This record gives sequence, structure tokens and C-alpha cells, in this order.
Amino acid sequence: MAQHGKRVRASREGIDRDKLYGLTDAVQLIKQRATAKFDETVEIAMNLGVDPRHADQMVRGVVSLPNGTGRTQRVAVFARGAKADEARAAGADVVGAEDLVERVQAGNIDFDRCIATPDLMPLVGRLGKVLGPRGMMPNPKVGTVTMDVTSAIKGAKGGSVEFRVEKAGIVHAGVGKVSFDADKLVENIKAFADAVAKAKPAGAKGQYINRIAISSTMGPGVKVEPSTVLSAAAAAQH
Repeated sequence: MAQHGKRVRASREGIDRDKLYGLTDAVQLIKQRATAKFDETVEIAMNLGVDPRHADQMVRGVVSLPNGTGRTQRVAVFARGAKADEARAAGADVVGAEDLVERVQAGNIDFDRCIATPDLMPLVGRLGKVLGPRGMMPNPKVGTVTMDVTSAIKGAKGGSVEFRVEKAGIVHAGVGKVSFDADKLVENIKAFADAVAKAKPAGAKGQYINRIAISSTMGPGVKVEPSTVLSAAAAAQH
């Protein structure tokens, strides 16, 4: 078995890996053990009782975190004419149509989020094999295929987080930075978990949210008691 380094062993000290911590305590543990030389991202992982191989058990959506993500998102917009001008005015980092498609096909993906107007989707559809695996394909269900490009850009830059369940039934995302105040991280985590709970698909049977854990980029994972994360309405979905 591989030996963990001194920093990793020290970060795990005092954490009971079998215990479910209250959310506030878990956040404090994460903050105390984030010792990297950069501002680590706080991440949440939720294990769901779904099988995403079935269309009626797919979980996806978007949530606007109340305190932002702490990360500057580079946003690309596929649009023409007046909508392209609107996108530039709203702060989009990259705007284009056929020219942008060619850039992406050539492997030049210098953005984190992607938005498209509906009329450009036949063109953007060609990029499914490139953007799809990266989770960046525009989709009307999460508000990234829209004529209201201004609101979409502001959402992407202001703290909106997209989520989509993976094959193993896990949803994960970054929900802030360890430099955030603990109460702001708690608010962000609760907002994200509630959004996932409310996105419960019709085909999900039995217990929906099985486990929740949080961690920092380089730190240990801490298991969290779901009842301390979910609002009353979301807990009812659970």
C-alpha cells in the first residue's frame, strides 16, 4: 500500500472517517486542514440513488450560489448580429459563430462556460463530441441556450454552477473557496444541495440522497449528515 506524505497524514488527523458531521463542523474541519499554498476550492460530492443510464433517472440543473464560487469564469457565446453585440456588452470573453466553431474544432477552448442563442444550435451541435465530454455543451434545461444572453452571462460569471450526475450516481461541484467565511460556505453548500434535491427525477425510487461529503482541493474528505445540509422542503424530496 502506498504511503501518504506527512502533510496528508497531518490533514487527516482528528477526522473520524466513519462519522457523519454536522455541516458547520465539517466546514470548519475543511478550512482548518486546507494547507496548500493556493486558495483551495471547497468541493461537495453527493451520492444519489439513481441510475443515470435510464433517461428518467438523469439529474442535471443549474444553481446560483448566494456567495459566488470565488472563481472567475471565462464565458463563450455563440451568437450573431445584435445578440453578439449584446453578449460583448454583457462581458462575454469570446463571441462568435462559424469562426468560433472552427476555433473549438481546432482544440482552442479558452473558456469555461458556453452559451448559445437557439438559432445557432444547429451549428453548435457539430461540437457535441468536443464540448459534451467537458460538460460544456449548451442546453436549454440549464439556461445556456437562450435569447437572454445578458442574464445567462451574468449568471455564469456571478456564481451559477451547473451539475450533472455521473455514471456512478455521483454529483459533484465546487461551491466556494477555503478563504470564504464559514457561514458563506455553509450557505453555498445548502443552496447546491437543495438544488440537487429539487432536481429529483421521476424515475428515482427509494432513498434519493445516500451520502454527502465535502473536501478541499488538496484536503481530506469529511462525511456530512444530510439532515444538516438540506432545507425542510429539500429533505422532503430526500
